[in-house]
Amino acid sequence: MPSPAPAPAVIQPRWRTIVRRVFARKPVGQVLQEGSKTEMKRNLGRLDLIGIGIGSIIGTGIFVLTGTAAANDAGPAVLISFIIAAVVAALSAFSYAELGSMVPISGSAYTYTYVSLGEFLAWVIGWDLILEHLVGSATVAVGWSAYLVRFFEDAFSVVLTPKTTQPPIVWDGTSLKFIINHGSYINIPAIFIALLLMTIHIFGVRYASWTINAIVVVKILVVLFFIFGATKHIDSNNYRPFLPERVGNSYGALGVFRGAQHVFFAYIGFDSVTTAAQEAKDPQRDLPYGIIVSLVICTVLYMGVAAVLCGIARYDTLKNQPAPLTFALALYPNTRWLRILIDIGAIAGLSSVMLVSFLAQPRIFFIMSRDGLLPRIFGRLHPKFKTPYVPTLVTGTLCAIFAGVLPVDVLGDMTSVGTLLAFILVNISVVIMRFTHPHAERGFKTPFGPFLLPVPGAIIAILLIVLSDGPTIYRLFIWLAIGSLIYIGFGYRRSRVGNPDKWSPEDLAYFGDQGLFADATTEPSDSEFGGKKLEI
Repeated sequence: MPSPAPAPAVIQPRWRTIVRRVFARKPVGQVLQEGSKTEMKRNLGRLDLIGIGIGSIIGTGIFVLTGTAAANDAGPAVLISFIIAAVVAALSAFSYAELGSMVPISGSAYTYTYVSLGEFLAWVIGWDLILEHLVGSATVAVGWSAYLVRFFEDAFSVVLTPKTTQPPIVWDGTSLKFIINHGSYINIPAIFIALLLMTIHIFGVRYASWTINAIVVVKILVVLFFIFGATKHIDSNNYRPFLPERVGNSYGALGVFRGAQHVFFAYIGFDSVTTAAQEAKDPQRDLPYGIIVSLVICTVLYMGVAAVLCGIARYDTLKNQPAPLTFALALYPNTRWLRILIDIGAIAGLSSVMLVSFLAQPRIFFIMSRDGLLPRIFGRLHPKFKTPYVPTLVTGTLCAIFAGVLPVDVLGDMTSVGTLLAFILVNISVVIMRFTHPHAERGFKTPFGPFLLPVPGAIIAILLIVLSDGPTIYRLFIWLAIGSLIYIGFGYRRSRVGNPDKWSPEDLAYFGDQGLFADATTEPSDSEFGGKKLEI
């Protein structure tokens, strides 16, 4: 009897093939194997990670945006704005802690999204994180410049010219347009600090972490000096009305939520903790501590500063004041030395925030390059210092340019919206990973199951994005549209997960030991890590 004819091959429609490609998930085993082969030095302990979190959280939010949100959005009710932002941050912090203990690899929300939601959304969030850290660093640099100017004025009675210490344009929140800042041309101090800290990071994260820990101690003390030193000047009349009547898009209940969106910038520090996973000594145990402890400490300090600031100065006098703490103290006699101390603490604190941001930004480039979604030059480590020096140079230079010409409020809003988008996907990822990888080892689990905290965290983050100014949302979507074109033109064709056949031994060897299977001549088998079979 003749053997039956073989069944004809099933040809998948092209649209289905494309869908499978863009939603291909990176196997967790492969991610962990890559992390085990890193050349990065594991020097960071639990206190280092907590210091990184505090170093990033206590900065522009407490020294700059507290006054901006009170003046433009919520009045004294900015205290409620901080509570709302803290709740969103706390809900997302639990999700970050669980995923960070499960996948303790550089890449933060990008890596978590890749293993849970697939390649395209991972690209979206990675591209978003690039914007978040790049623009966030520029925001901090502008605040640093403002406090440097105040320091020279308070300490030496020297007034630095606005021609070289302020941006050439400012943002008009009423007309939602940029207007010329007459008499100002470029913010040289902001450019200087961006380039200086970029150079420090090229020499290695260990040197940066020592600096961060020292600065963290200094600025916590300075914040406490402000809270307790300025308390005697509080005038209860400044709290009235606690919730000013709504005017346009400002004040009232809407203003409180818009204020929460603006000050949310203050709570992005624990995101930076997760990007240092491959340089942590025991990431599965220490990352959750670094995230949660730093968030709790900083929330308490934020509440104290906001309450005192709105008590010693009326909220409407804080408008367009990039150094609101020392501005408010200047309203009272015999506060010169306290102002000088605050100036020094702000300068040191904002420096540590930038150090942390420069730690996070290049490592996003690094991990995306290693996955084939960005050119491989971004995935090389410096032969001596073992740091991702190329993306550090690129992002540091761009940060300096942005800081030199853009105002602090525009930069801060763009960073907040980008962070909220990342938080949405991280919260969703926790829910998905509980079902797709229920038995994976977790050093920390979000309390009360996968829904009670992550789902509200995602919903509130969506709400805060919706309440943002239209131009802020437009800028975010324009940035994501540019990123999508780059993914279509490069990442989709070069992705390591979706195109393993295009990755030759030479490509893998380019990354040295940091590239998984760099010393092998073949790709991993399907049974080991999913191999060429897309996980979807």
